[in-house]
Amino acid sequence: MMREIEFSNISTLLDDVDYPLAQSAATAEFSDVTVVFADGKADLAKLISETTKETFQSSSDIETALHNVLPRGAVGEPYQSEGDA
Repeated sequence: MMREIEFSNISTLLDDVDYPLAQSAATAEFSDVTVVFADGKADLAKLISETTKETFQSSSDIETALHNVLPRGAVGEPYQSEGDA
């Protein structure tokens, strides 16, 4: 059964596994998870496989690595800056 989670809630999912966690183990653990973004969806295992980390030491470690591989439209409008108000 596929699971779906909003990216803003990803930490609750990542907190449920034991660390350290190898990248290969993380992709297997989350192979049934789809992440929902502001503009679209992505396979969590695929995103994890695109990170450069071989081992994650904590849930925040894996979440930080995920931020580096997110699709452009994942968090808000493209090219929008909150600092230009």
